[in-house]
Amino acid sequence: MDSRNLKKSKQNYYKFLKSLPKKINKLYFKKLKGKFKLNNKSKNKNGFDPVTNIDKAIEIFLRKEIIKKFPKDGIVGEEFKEKKSKSGFSWIIDPIDGTRSFVIGSPTWSNLISVNYKNQPTLGLANFPVLKKYYITGSDKSSYLVENNKFKKIKVTKSENIKNAKIAGNFFGYLSLNEQKKISKLTKLMRYPCSDALSYCQLCDGKLNVVLQCYNKIWDIHALIPLIKNSGGIVTTWKGKAPTDAGNIIASSNKVLHKKILKMLKKVC
Repeated sequence: MDSRNLKKSKQNYYKFLKSLPKKINKLYFKKLKGKFKLNNKSKNKNGFDPVTNIDKAIEIFLRKEIIKKFPKDGIVGEEFKEKKSKSGFSWIIDPIDGTRSFVIGSPTWSNLISVNYKNQPTLGLANFPVLKKYYITGSDKSSYLVENNKFKKIKVTKSENIKNAKIAGNFFGYLSLNEQKKISKLTKLMRYPCSDALSYCQLCDGKLNVVLQCYNKIWDIHALIPLIKNSGGIVTTWKGKAPTDAGNIIASSNKVLHKKILKMLKKVC
């Protein structure tokens, strides 16, 4: 696909992506709210990997909408089998990012949707139904916060002072106590809660400087990669590699902070 046709395709995908928050919110508030049933899909008997019937209902809805509009595109979702791409474009879906938050009634859960071209995240949407807002990448390589139908272009902050940096992180028990002791200088700087996708979006909007998480899946991070990059931020694995394969992820507002945090993380990589 030449650059002109690719640009036109991205505009079509952006237009469709922009239509989804309203549709998802209508589905949730009119048909699904208050009717969730919780299951634990962890294969480890001591593990906890929650899923609800609402996760599945939202993913089924999104798959139908995508197939109707883009029948040749691939789809990778958290809850159902992969649909292979015949167009070069694919969709990565997390129907509810932050299911733990959803289950206890926290409003920070979201719907994450990424449009990938040749396996690279190109456009991203993070929709927060309860918070009545969403974050989206524009076709102009910018990132936006949308509230009350008003689009606000968002940018990261450029502060390089690590002592005053607003760092959010959550290890979800994946990092042992001994490992956390090895990076105690870093953990002492983590003074802000991590609310899954919302924290990455707050980084894009200049409210946080660094976000750290363990063991992300591709549907946890792909929609956020273009949001972060388009707002001027940096996102990699803890080893400084490309974030597209997911895993342990760090996002920062500038190169100086990013390098400092990566250096601290070397002890547990």
